[in-house]
Amino acid sequence: MSAPLVVSIPHRLGRDEATRRLKAGLSRAAVNVPVLKVEEENWQGDRMMFRVRALGQVAAGHVDVADDHVMLEVRLPWLLQKFADVAQHAIRNRGHLLLEKK
Repeated sequence: MSAPLVVSIPHRLGRDEATRRLKAGLSRAAVNVPVLKVEEENWQGDRMMFRVRALGQVAAGHVDVADDHVMLEVRLPWLLQKFADVAQHAIRNRGHLLLEKK
């Protein structure tokens, strides 16, 4: 099995505000990526487990919310591994937008 894709996104919101924004933001973010469909999103405390589908492939992972950063870890099937660098960049950019102080 391949190594997971891990993305850490720093923030200055605190855990509660970051969690609130993420709960509202995942489905919205997926709307902007037509090839991505959120199949499952399950929150347990400060951890969200998720399953998404892209290009007919399923990827599952989790997001952990801390006081000063968010850590996303996802295992990509072999076909999506080819897009790991692009996915990592996109996740980091969208995460920063979502977690910017406003």
